[in-house]
Amino acid sequence: MTDLILRPDIRPASSFFSSGPCAKRPGWSLDVLNDASIGRSHRAKGPKAKLQRVIEDSRTILGIPENYRIGIVPASDTGAFEMAMWSMLGARGLDILAWESFGQGWVSDIVKQLKLDDTRVLEASYGALPDLDAVNFSRDVVFTWNGTTSGVRVPDGDWIPADREGLTMCDATSAAFAMDMPWDKLDVVTWSWQKVLGGEAQHGMLALSPRAVERLESYTPPWPMPKIFRMITGGKLNESIFQGSTINTPSMLCVEDHLDALDWSRSIGGIEGLIARSNTNFAVIADWVSSSDWAEFLAVDPATRSTTSVCLTIGDPWFVELTEKEQAAAAKAVATLLDKEGVAFDVGAYRDAPPGLRIWAGATIEAVDLTALMPWLDWAYETVKTEHGASAA
Repeated sequence: MTDLILRPDIRPASSFFSSGPCAKRPGWSLDVLNDASIGRSHRAKGPKAKLQRVIEDSRTILGIPENYRIGIVPASDTGAFEMAMWSMLGARGLDILAWESFGQGWVSDIVKQLKLDDTRVLEASYGALPDLDAVNFSRDVVFTWNGTTSGVRVPDGDWIPADREGLTMCDATSAAFAMDMPWDKLDVVTWSWQKVLGGEAQHGMLALSPRAVERLESYTPPWPMPKIFRMITGGKLNESIFQGSTINTPSMLCVEDHLDALDWSRSIGGIEGLIARSNTNFAVIADWVSSSDWAEFLAVDPATRSTTSVCLTIGDPWFVELTEKEQAAAAKAVATLLDKEGVAFDVGAYRDAPPGLRIWAGATIEAVDLTALMPWLDWAYETVKTEHGASAA
């Protein structure tokens, strides 16, 4: 078969475009782990100091207020957010925003597991946001900042009032270290190491405002609390969790790796440098989409398009006329071909999302690699289209 588009000559130097776990920082090597406190108790003075440094460096780089507690908790972002929900929800009515898979997951946990009665679910389909003006902030509010599986994010924090009565609980795992977070508008924020900074799995981060701490100390949920979620002891916040004493054993190899990522973040200008790199990377994809005759953003509104987990759908009439099953197969074939060529790993759309591609554009990605990737997307799509018997026209 003759390619309709010639196979590109230039390959990305790094082909790691997965949306989680994400690419390591440029220049990373195993040597960064040489000083890891392995074979030691994480509660010993030296290892505990490293855990505390993760907390304080995160605070400094992200600009988190000094009166917010920050802790390292088990089970990645999922564990951190579950911990917050199980510990704090039920004191007030609740509004839940859901517009993609992970937001829907929080809906399911709240409605089916915690079985809260006074809940409102504000939903939108993939590619859109719920009506932010409809949120009632006299209630608690649960939402994701960036919908990793839809490529849709909230545009800013202007829709959140400073004088809210309820708590705002934000899953920010693919936004922290990549987007401007209005910390004074957020009471509970969670993220994980393996997203924007390319860390390793299973460690979650939890930031609590003074209002969130007040909720913890004044409200006891009616359900049994698993040990792994407990933040209160003797009616008061267990401050040790937020001073480097984790609830369960962390990986000190992962701690060392994350410290390296935080050091790199500072070296490129902190949060401003991280945001700038993500924005530059997104611009490469946006420029390509603007001239593409087949690829489109899943996010309809430019103001809500994610600059990290960039989700693309296919608008080519040939593709649109396929059955849903055929669309899924064709989109998967494109991602598989890119993987086989070794130019882009793990870029298929999330399993619950519309068929398409999902390309990570966070700060650890190099813009030159995305520039090299774009012609490969055209080549792979046209190759799959031709193999499916579509006209070359």
